[in-house]
Amino acid sequence: MLQGFHHAAISTPDLERALRFYKGLLGCETVREFGWPAGIAAADALTGLKDSAARAVLLKLGDSFLEIFEFSSPKPQPGDPDRPACDHGITHICLAVKDCQYEYQRLQAAGMRFHAPPQAQDGGFVCYGRDPDGNIIELLELV
Repeated sequence: MLQGFHHAAISTPDLERALRFYKGLLGCETVREFGWPAGIAAADALTGLKDSAARAVLLKLGDSFLEIFEFSSPKPQPGDPDRPACDHGITHICLAVKDCQYEYQRLQAAGMRFHAPPQAQDGGFVCYGRDPDGNIIELLELV
């Protein structure tokens, strides 16, 4: 029986930079750090990769979890930091906020890129920005 979603996961070329963003700027907390060296058959079977090696961190924000991986093997293909939201794959990660305008201004001042300022939607506010790797982060204020 399925119980619900536990976490989403993303891959980054720079785990330390991603952690500065997700922990330092967004306030996530580290739950667990882990990884594996190349040559672990179980890791290769799980990921569907050959000679995989990675470092990873599981983060928590509120009741939600996010896993961030930095693969050192096999060599990952670079991502497009401006990948359109309509392209296949995970389109965005949504963060519930109490004051969308405040968070927009705070995050923008810290260097986060946004598509547009917060827009009114269904009695609240919403906006899309990007993490350092170009993954879309939605800020959602429900009133």
